[in-house]
Amino acid sequence: MRRALVGGQHPFAVVLGCVDSRVPPELVFDQGLGDLLTVRSAGEVLDEAVLGSISYGVLELGVPLIVVLGHQGCGAVAAAVHAEAGGALPAHVRYLAERIRPAIDHRLEGQARIDAAVTENVRRVRARLTAEPDLAARVADGCLAIVGARYELTSQLVRKVP
Repeated sequence: MRRALVGGQHPFAVVLGCVDSRVPPELVFDQGLGDLLTVRSAGEVLDEAVLGSISYGVLELGVPLIVVLGHQGCGAVAAAVHAEAGGALPAHVRYLAERIRPAIDHRLEGQARIDAAVTENVRRVRARLTAEPDLAARVADGCLAIVGARYELTSQLVRKVP
């Protein structure tokens, strides 16, 4: 299989997932070499490098699907929630937390707040990708779908995030 892929790649999906070592997209979705273009950042935080990587998959490789994959027990989301409660974070982790912060529902407490923020963060990242002009044009043409999903560590199931 590796030799067959030397000439090029034709993944069917870009998966933007967290860096969490318990959530490797190829294993979560039972896929092999060349099937997924994976882009990972803590808490699925978007920056120019992540956006460029996703856009490369869609615009250069013609990938027709982007999956934003959040997960139960996300440490980056938990750090953002704890930072809002006054917890100190190192500078680079603070950068992540600041980008995740708008997903936090202040009406909830404890683990429920973290859990809801994981799901809302997926929605917000998906919405931001959908608003990117180059990607939006592909969505409008019917050439691209952008979906949100959430992986549950306890059950190992993936469910779509509406």
